Amino acid sequence: MNNPIIWVHGDCLSPEGPAFQAHPDAPGIWVWDDALIDEWQLSLKRMVFIYECLLELPVVIRRGGVAAEVVAFAIESGANQVVTAASPSPRFQDICQEIRRSISVEVLPPEPFVRYDGYIDLKRFSRYWRVAEKYVF
Repeated sequence: MNNPIIWVHGDCLSPEGPAFQAHPDAPGIWVWDDALIDEWQLSLKRMVFIYECLLELPVVIRRGGVAAEVVAFAIESGANQVVTAASPSPRFQDICQEIRRSISVEVLPPEPFVRYDGYIDLKRFSRYWRVAEKYVF
């Protein structure tokens, strides 16, 4: 029997995301990634935006090492699988690989907001939006 948890990350902060659509009753987790916050120097404004998005999701919010916290939450929940949405981030791949050492991971493709195959700088929303808005409207 499939008994998953949902790992929510910064590239899929929507209740309409593929993991919630596939498993609407599964518990979810978000982990504030201290290393990523330091590396990307996330602003307080961006972190507040993320937090406000999280308030609309059925997730437990934790802080620390992402893979370790996701695995711990899966164990606490009696889950046998972690389900999440795909991300283009190399860090995402590393975290998935680390989680897979302990539990199965299913990565679902999100519905793209825009269809664009070129490079977009994802560290700043304004840089992303300058490219994306041409394809949205």
